[in-house]
Amino acid sequence: MFGHNINFQPDRDIPDLSGRVIIVTGGNVGLGLESIRQFAKHNPAHIYLAARSKEKAEAAIDQIKASDPSSAPISFLSLDLSSFDSIAAAARAFNACQSRLDILLNNAGIMMTAEGQTKEGYEIQFGTNHMGHALLIQLLLPVLQETAKSNPETRVINLSSASELFAPTDIYKLDELKTKMTHRSTQARYSISKIANIHYTSALAHRYTDIKFISLHPGMVATNLHHNASGMFLKPFLNLAFSAFAAPAHRGALNQLWASVSPDVKTGEYYAPVGVLGKGSSLSRKRELQDLLWNWTQDEIKGCL
Repeated sequence: MFGHNINFQPDRDIPDLSGRVIIVTGGNVGLGLESIRQFAKHNPAHIYLAARSKEKAEAAIDQIKASDPSSAPISFLSLDLSSFDSIAAAARAFNACQSRLDILLNNAGIMMTAEGQTKEGYEIQFGTNHMGHALLIQLLLPVLQETAKSNPETRVINLSSASELFAPTDIYKLDELKTKMTHRSTQARYSISKIANIHYTSALAHRYTDIKFISLHPGMVATNLHHNASGMFLKPFLNLAFSAFAAPAHRGALNQLWASVSPDVKTGEYYAPVGVLGKGSSLSRKRELQDLLWNWTQDEIKGCL
């Protein structure tokens, strides 16, 4: 599940990031926090830790500063991916204080939660993992494109999951995406959100060639992502699997760190850890599904752009 193809060592292989501005969503714990910790060692101009909880984010920033007082400036960016209003406010706040964005690492996500809906009515996993990040990307596209004029390595990284392999074949029943999808299991709903991350990333790459768009699977990693999994059987099974087989966060973050900085990354591709191509499902590569999701998503968010 976690086979290294590329020998990527952050201390050695992350280049000097002087002048670079970075946003990491879900940056207060797990892979997001580890990614910020590693970026901060390499002299970026500024890192924004995007998360819902100011208290948790500031505690995470203090933790990084305590372990490395010379680390780069890190600021909290308030962001709730289940609310379009919060996403729009986050983009406004960022654009008010920065004129460039070199790396947007969309790391946040929820996994196999109980039934629910976002503020706009999307199934909670699809709405948070896909719709929230899609809107964030669109609102930050102007600053990303401006940055790409001087930095051809400007990029957006979207975390997917190997769980996309288990997405149902009738992935996008468009009339059900704004319901609780009660007839689908929580695992199916999660898988739909993760294959959507891949499809939307590929669709972006086809349409915006000045920026690199990458999706990836981090591997099975020991984070808190599975802690909210619902179901009497599912939760103990996941806890057992993660405790037995999961990699620690410092290893789990390698694929997204590599994708964030490597000049060898190909836009529009999906990578397994670390830097391995060709592991996605056949459904994830279907252009008609990419276009279907793209057109529907853009129509849904156009009122916020």
